[in-house]
Amino acid sequence: MSNAANASATTTAKILPHPLNAWYVAAWDHEVTAKEIISRKVANKSLALYRTEDGRAVALADACWHRLAPLSKGKLVGKDGIQCPYHGLTFNSAGRCTAMPAQETLNPSAAVASYPVVEQYRYIWVWLGDPTLADPTLVPDMHQMTHPEWTGDGRTIAADCNYQLILDNLMDLTHEEFVHASSIGQDELSEAEFEVTRTEDSVTVTRWMRDLDPPPFWKKNMNDKFPDYEGKVDRWQIIHYYYPSTICIDVGVAKAGTGAPEGDRSQGVNGYVMNTITPETDRSSHYFWSFQRNYRLDSQLITTQLRDGVHGVFGEDEAMLKAQQEAIDANPDHEFYSLNIDAGGMWVRRILEKALAAENRLDIPTTHAPLRKKA
Repeated sequence: MSNAANASATTTAKILPHPLNAWYVAAWDHEVTAKEIISRKVANKSLALYRTEDGRAVALADACWHRLAPLSKGKLVGKDGIQCPYHGLTFNSAGRCTAMPAQETLNPSAAVASYPVVEQYRYIWVWLGDPTLADPTLVPDMHQMTHPEWTGDGRTIAADCNYQLILDNLMDLTHEEFVHASSIGQDELSEAEFEVTRTEDSVTVTRWMRDLDPPPFWKKNMNDKFPDYEGKVDRWQIIHYYYPSTICIDVGVAKAGTGAPEGDRSQGVNGYVMNTITPETDRSSHYFWSFQRNYRLDSQLITTQLRDGVHGVFGEDEAMLKAQQEAIDANPDHEFYSLNIDAGGMWVRRILEKALAAENRLDIPTTHAPLRKKA
């Protein structure tokens, strides 16, 4: 078993700043339209999001060059333009001013920041750092969101906490035993061994629990696929973290002893909890999630029930994370200490620290090599 002995068992920083050279989700694809402008704050930057006439998503700084009036309160004009609501300056999708009131000569410096955008996996992703590094292949892998062999739905949580606290929460699921005792938690979670593996920009935590009673959430899901099933199950949680803040969790149960640990999940139910967390400010986050499954794909009832059930579970996390952030703010000198169960989260912190050091935004003695392109 890989555990905290492979990382550092000493104190760690409570929360980290957010890297800027990274892709963050700004919105669900359906939220951004060619009919209106929405405002969304990402990594302390206010953005105006809209679509051009041909459907391309755009992210501009939400402050007019002239007097900083919010462009999101303006209107869309022409094929790709946005007009300031205060004095009528018009900017194109590249952020260049194309019209000024009462004058024909345009000030050559009149522009607002335009950020690289990628639309993928039902999300609108933005890059707020060096635009020359905005490689679309670095968008984290969330293919279950759109693959024809998977279906599901999700929501967005306005989380009153730093994004790093959500990453910690998702990298160590033993908290389910205590926070989610009535739905997905059970004693075997903290008793089961786990393995941690990593690359330069990803971390995986694998945990198997064999021959146990399914908790209520998974008992219902087994009966959705196998109506008459009763008995023990083998349960798995395989947590995949991708830089900077996406965590996809392979979860499920199968009839005990039928070979799920060896790869045969045919006598079980498999889901993916898709999570991508976007820092809004240093003390708040946009938490985008969806629960995807690969069985009973035609049942909208199951999709809705799963979405609403997971939403209830995450509501318990939301309350705990808010309370944790309030305690951190009230005790600014207190340091976090790490247990064995924190091994995955500690490696995530190392990846983030290296990225922040490369941006000269964290004073640590290591440097971060450029992230590799995906194959």
